[in-house]
Amino acid sequence: MDHDPANLDTTGGQPVLRLERRFAHSPDTVWKAITEPAELAHWFPARVDTALEVGAAMRFTFEGEDESTEGEILEFDPPKVFMFRWNDDVLRMEILPEDTGCRLVFSHTLSEAYGGRPAAGRNAAGWDTCLAGLMARLDGRPARQPAEPIFELMGSYIQRFGLAEGKFRDHPDGHLLRFELDLVWRPAEEVWAALTEADGAEPVLAAVGSAPPPRFTNGYVAAGPATQVSPPNLLEYDWQHDGTPAGRVRWEVVADPKAGTRVVLTQTVPAPLAGLRATALAAWQTHLELFFAALFGSPRRWPAERTEALTELYASRLG
Repeated sequence: MDHDPANLDTTGGQPVLRLERRFAHSPDTVWKAITEPAELAHWFPARVDTALEVGAAMRFTFEGEDESTEGEILEFDPPKVFMFRWNDDVLRMEILPEDTGCRLVFSHTLSEAYGGRPAAGRNAAGWDTCLAGLMARLDGRPARQPAEPIFELMGSYIQRFGLAEGKFRDHPDGHLLRFELDLVWRPAEEVWAALTEADGAEPVLAAVGSAPPPRFTNGYVAAGPATQVSPPNLLEYDWQHDGTPAGRVRWEVVADPKAGTRVVLTQTVPAPLAGLRATALAAWQTHLELFFAALFGSPRRWPAERTEALTELYASRLG
């Protein structure tokens, strides 16, 4: 990456991505490239149809799709600020003059309906790619292929933004550990198939009363029999401590046409076993990071040092 990576902040209670790019071009030249529909076609991810004035309706159409989504121009101040709503998200582009050209400050406010904070990794990677196309267009050269595959870039942003990290809170059963990881728009059936897949063998059948397929488990949390199974969306099982049931591990695959697909993983931990939380959190985060990589074609070995480092991190947070 030959530029600073995106940042993720919270403004007014909403997650906001922020990216900056410097151009050796005048503000007027960059303004034309970020506002005129004919120029947007060279770098923006969808075709844009609109009149360039505040309050004008906008239509966004992806290549190969017949249906469009809607938006509205919220601010139009040439050649400084262009802000608009795309569905429930808000995009804002501000041009700041500099001695050798100008700087573009690009922000994307992520609505809950269209993915929210969990989707920040895929959006950051996507805008990195789009803004590289904008820079190529302004420089009069063909857009280059990204230095790393888009899903590798998503994975790096997932780590940078802490999107694979687990949350923890008190629960009637003691404590609850929770993870929510965006899987873009992978169909739920595809995610389920990856979770039930066995290396070099037929998929493992998930059934109540049987051991859960190995990819629903990790080597740090002993798995007992499945208690609920509803393909392709739900698997729950007992986890064990010293050979007896201690709590529940629950996997949910949630697919939404607007927000995308995500996996929600929870584990209950009884109060007397609270000391196991840091290890469980570290193991599940490592597990989900590896699952994301494998789902997008980059399988890896379990990095024990990663789990050890995460265990120390979670232990310090838990106090």
